[in-house]
Amino acid sequence: MSQMGDALAEPTTEAPGPERASTPAEYTLALRALRIWSGLTYRQLEGKANAHRDALPASTIATTLGRATLPRERFVDAFIRACGLGEEEVDRWLRARQRIATDEQAPADDVDGSDSQVPPSEEPHPVRHLRWRRAVALVVAVGLGAAGALSLSNLSSGSEPPAGPPAMPVTGLHILAVGSWARIHPARTPEFCLTEGRDRTGRYKTAVAAQRHCTETVLPRVFLEPLSKDIVQIQWHHPKYSIGCLTVLPTGQGRNLLEPRNDCADNNKAQQFRLELFGPPAAGHFRLHPVSTGQCLSLRDEDTEAGAEIVQGRCSGATDQEFLIELIPPA
Repeated sequence: MSQMGDALAEPTTEAPGPERASTPAEYTLALRALRIWSGLTYRQLEGKANAHRDALPASTIATTLGRATLPRERFVDAFIRACGLGEEEVDRWLRARQRIATDEQAPADDVDGSDSQVPPSEEPHPVRHLRWRRAVALVVAVGLGAAGALSLSNLSSGSEPPAGPPAMPVTGLHILAVGSWARIHPARTPEFCLTEGRDRTGRYKTAVAAQRHCTETVLPRVFLEPLSKDIVQIQWHHPKYSIGCLTVLPTGQGRNLLEPRNDCADNNKAQQFRLELFGPPAAGHFRLHPVSTGQCLSLRDEDTEAGAEIVQGRCSGATDQEFLIELIPPA
């Protein structure tokens, strides 16, 4: 994800439109195409919406665009403006939404889940701290399914397909070009999930990535956002602290640990991870390499216990450096 900017980059093609969409799933896919065309990340879109005094949390955008149901009118209105389009384009998208809602015989105010609604009177979000500080509540990990998705280029009103990551961004993993929800498991202990934990030495006080039993705790939602071929950003979506991107700590008391940080930037190599398919494709094992160092993620001291920290270190071929990535459907 990029640092929040003041101006929308000039697009190279005409903005995708909703005219070819005839179902809720196709309409949502057209919104995804518009998001890719805009060049804005979820956090940037949240900032743009705030500038218009609309409440559009980044987590709401990611969740809504990951569904096949029709978004609410308030979401569409705020989202289209955040993408940099004007009143005429907002009306165009709302008319298309009403057409589909009518065809589906669904009341305009009764489509989609309640958590996709943009609160009508919520004030813009204050600037958040750069680091997560002792989160006390987490959300059950949920995901994004790819079934039934149409080609983004088919819904673009221009002759050129929208710019974005490749159709299969990660070799051996069927994540969407716009990103997918997932759970990440250590391959040798798949009952564990990569989630929030603490430095067990006590030297580093803020939240870090660790392995914990998937069924014992409520987890942050993990979202893999592709940046380029086989390169992703690992986002944690938190109900209180918004979005944190796993970041490799190069120095200090937390050296080699991974911390979820809110200063997400798609040009920060400490927040980029190369996913390498390892072993037989059917096994679905991956090595995770921080782009900033080229090393491998593993369990500290090859520990198998709950709470063991995820660290970067020399690639050794040990089994604690292999991970399973489970793509999961929306809640």
